[in-house]
Amino acid sequence: MSTTPALVKNTAPVGSMMAFGAMACVQLGLAASLKLADDMGPTGVAWLRLAWAAIILVVIARPWRLRFSRSILGICVLLGLATAGMTLGFMLAIERIPMGTASALEFLGPLSIAVIQGRGAGRWWALVAAAGVLGLTEPWHGATDMTGVLFALGSAVCWAVYVVLTQRAGDAVDGIGALAISMPVAAVAATFVVGPSVVAELDLRLILFGFGIALLLPVIPFSLEMLALRKLSASAFGTLMCLEPAIALVVGLVFMHQVPRPLAVVGIVLVILAGIGATRTGERTRPAADQRSADAEEPLASGISS
Repeated sequence: MSTTPALVKNTAPVGSMMAFGAMACVQLGLAASLKLADDMGPTGVAWLRLAWAAIILVVIARPWRLRFSRSILGICVLLGLATAGMTLGFMLAIERIPMGTASALEFLGPLSIAVIQGRGAGRWWALVAAAGVLGLTEPWHGATDMTGVLFALGSAVCWAVYVVLTQRAGDAVDGIGALAISMPVAAVAATFVVGPSVVAELDLRLILFGFGIALLLPVIPFSLEMLALRKLSASAFGTLMCLEPAIALVVGLVFMHQVPRPLAVVGIVLVILAGIGATRTGERTRPAADQRSADAEEPLASGISS
């Protein structure tokens, strides 16, 4: 009998493409949200996105047809609370500090996961990405509102928790079923924070616009992130997320005519290099038997209509 180990398909490139697609959707969703924020305020927009996302995901995934153990259900609830904290914290931060600075501080969350859980070269790529984030945002220019900084750091903590819990929930539940539990929890939590007064500001235009924005952020990106975390290590995923400031600069240049400074261009190069390094070293290690099982479930896991 041959003792040659079974070959395992490299899933890191696919996971990296999913993560990149998620980041692109996030930035497009944020750009679209700025128009709606004038009518509802940043936290009102965050609440509307979460509320629509909860409705969409429940209708698509039909969580009542799935079986959840008590522990997995608890993880999904915690994931929902982390999602609400991450979303509201960031929107509260950008009311007080520039979006680039808030993004850099928020990325300390996934970066910390990359540094803590990374092995060998993985940690070095996280440090390269961190240097790139500094170049992109140049936080040493001018004074910064400390309340905004604290909101951004709180969002960073929630994002770190989100990465860890999303991976665990995605491994345990087929498709996007876990999101159909976590997102309603996030919407309810946001309702308690924002308050019911925001409902009085709604009209048909805002409701329809909110539906479209919810698809861009968070329905599509969060679904892609959950699928990506099945194929990438948490450390590689955290490092790849540092590509998001570069995507934000591109979106800002195209849609808002914000021309980046030279040092920001250097930062883009650094985070792209870190993303390439994370892609090459970030595949999750699974036994061959587990990989065959995952491959068999792939059509179900990746099918939105599952």
